[in-house]
Amino acid sequence: METVSDVELDALDQSLVQALVIDGRAPFSRIAEVLEVSDQTVVRRYRRLRTDGLVRVVGLPQGSRIGLFESWLRVQCAPDAALPVAEALARRPDIAWVTLNSGGTEIHCMTRARTRKDRDALLLEKLPRTRRVTGISAHTILRKFFGGPDAWAGVDVLRPDQIAALARPPVEPGQERYVLDETELTLLSLLGRDGRAGYPDLARATGLSESTARRRVERLRDLGALFFDVEFVPSLFGYEAEATLALTVPPARLAEVGAALAGHREVPFAAAVTGAASLMAVVVCRDTDALYTYLTERIGAVDGVGQVEVIPTLRSVKRAGMLVEDGQRLVDPPPAP
Repeated sequence: METVSDVELDALDQSLVQALVIDGRAPFSRIAEVLEVSDQTVVRRYRRLRTDGLVRVVGLPQGSRIGLFESWLRVQCAPDAALPVAEALARRPDIAWVTLNSGGTEIHCMTRARTRKDRDALLLEKLPRTRRVTGISAHTILRKFFGGPDAWAGVDVLRPDQIAALARPPVEPGQERYVLDETELTLLSLLGRDGRAGYPDLARATGLSESTARRRVERLRDLGALFFDVEFVPSLFGYEAEATLALTVPPARLAEVGAALAGHREVPFAAAVTGAASLMAVVVCRDTDALYTYLTERIGAVDGVGQVEVIPTLRSVKRAGMLVEDGQRLVDPPPAP
């Protein structure tokens, strides 16, 4: 079977991926117009990328807007237990992403629990009772500086005018928490498996008309409760080194340092967290030499950063709700129980 390392995306493939990063539900006709190709070409390319497990568009809730309890977990395991535990965590619908880190004995994951009770059940009951789990540290996400609806700059092949033609107006998040109704929860569940699910399919699953389903989706986007993420394996774009950084930053400098990291093209996710390290960031670089350069020249130049722990990512097990087969290809998760 062909591996991801054997796959080469041509210029059109890369342009299509960036177009989807900008707006994951942009009509294929609109993408085709911007990329200056036919509709059929865009549809054919997207279907190939998705069928081959190279790209997935998923609709995700904006946790801070709808009141999800989000935490970054570091789970220590015996060496022979780390992968089975990581795979078990990846099958949970309340876990957004899972990686194997460090020497293969530490798992990182992001929880997105709907209630405090659900979060506490995982942290206080399920994980502590799991055989061969030797330690757990939970860090509440306090403030995201980059990630979620923000478009990662690591995919950068389109012209400025093409980007502008695809970009949606920025969403001004409301101050009050938005409470999803049962129909909206069903929509999010469906879009979490396929962010480009057609309105006829969404209508059938919810009992709404197609026009009402369309309005509901657009309303959730306009409210900042729903965004569309594009997941792919970074090595497809030549990024071979991934790591998590845990940074110690004084509270008075946290917003400034977080904003600085949010402006780094190497960073697809950065957030203020609880714990001894007050800021965590995911970093994606071309190779280990580029990671070294990033640490010494970019992080080293940011005033306010104290200690930095660099935790290499050995393998991705789940990305944005999509399982990662053999650390390479994105596959659909099992249906939620």
